[in-house]
Amino acid sequence: MSSHAGPEQAPALDADASDPVKLGWMEGFPPPQNKLIGQPDSNYFSFPKLRWTVCHFRELLPTKQVSRGLGAPIPLPVAPEDKGIDYVTFTPIGSDTKMTWKDSLAANYTDGILVLHQGEIVYERYFGALREDGKHGAMSMTKSMTGLLAEILVAEGTLDENAKVVTIVPELEGSAFGDATVRQVMDMTTALRYSENYADPNADIWVYSAAASPLPKPADYTGPRGYYEYLQTVQKEGTHGEAFGYKTINTDALGWILARTTNKDVATLLSERLWRKIGAEQDGYMTVDSTGTPFAGGGLSAGLRDLGRIGQLVLNGGELNGEEIFPVEAVENIRSGGDKAAFAKAGYKALEGGSYRGMWWIFHNPHGAFAARGVHGQTIYIDPTAEMVIVRFASHPKAKNAAIDPTSLPAFQALAEYLMAKNATPEQPEE
Repeated sequence: MSSHAGPEQAPALDADASDPVKLGWMEGFPPPQNKLIGQPDSNYFSFPKLRWTVCHFRELLPTKQVSRGLGAPIPLPVAPEDKGIDYVTFTPIGSDTKMTWKDSLAANYTDGILVLHQGEIVYERYFGALREDGKHGAMSMTKSMTGLLAEILVAEGTLDENAKVVTIVPELEGSAFGDATVRQVMDMTTALRYSENYADPNADIWVYSAAASPLPKPADYTGPRGYYEYLQTVQKEGTHGEAFGYKTINTDALGWILARTTNKDVATLLSERLWRKIGAEQDGYMTVDSTGTPFAGGGLSAGLRDLGRIGQLVLNGGELNGEEIFPVEAVENIRSGGDKAAFAKAGYKALEGGSYRGMWWIFHNPHGAFAARGVHGQTIYIDPTAEMVIVRFASHPKAKNAAIDPTSLPAFQALAEYLMAKNATPEQPEE
């Protein structure tokens, strides 16, 4: 999510009625007063405005480029359009009524979706404010990009996962992070006194958001300024390693660890280690705080196909067109999963039996699926058994994926089975 959002509000409109194009947000020269979305208003992330905002963060906040470099893009192979995908059916969790793939897209306020099968695009759709040449907020999928960078450095021997954080970032000695290991930060098993309940206007996440905001602080503001200052104030609660707790500040601590280890910020690392090597067709960008620090926990915006390239690279174990972009051990470590017992304590009903490793969500299902996930419905879902990658951008009115998983997870599984079955049945030659 954007670190500068406000608490979510109750939805009133379905996907069609909340379409930002139909609502006319920011249209006109200038737009009418009642159609403006911008600063210094603080409600640009409230529903339904967020459906426009997720495609336009750089117009609201300062950002840093994630450069693709100057080389030509590497085209993604495109298979003949599979019109049968829209009619794949599944039963949502907790429901007795079947739903089609096509209907699930509107149910989850989808802005863009891409399906790769065996490395080829078999399905691609755009809705609302997103166009094929546009970019969309990745939200907490950014965490998985930061985690992937960390796993790469661990696999290469540049970063010691067992090192105490304080030995890399001495400024965190007095905080909860100081005596945690790098791996505990990577897997979010740190013991932190910190609340990330987006629905609670008094939660710590909003104090963190105020500190991270790049906008001028109120004259009476006395809190920390920027991500790094805030991280130094976080106190310990419990014992590291005992329980999984999904807290964005872990990723920003990891971003600081990566920066200290490589002498490069996360946006630069993402460019050098991934974006410049995958044949990306667009630059990405990351929001930054008032000190220019990229938001490692949720600030990335990118194109749909470029995240498809990332997903395919991960599925391929770090290999692209026969070239090793990063060691396969980085992906193997992620896929091995985290501590299931620690994860179970978080109580994710739709993710029972799952775990969290390197800031990726591991489902431990029969297909070995794992995913990058973000609030309001963002996902890169990788199914190794089906050789399938799904990338979805969305702007669901509810932040938590608990509102989306009952539809999405069975839809993804049904699509995987459909693609596998189709691949197993040779196509008959036309007479």
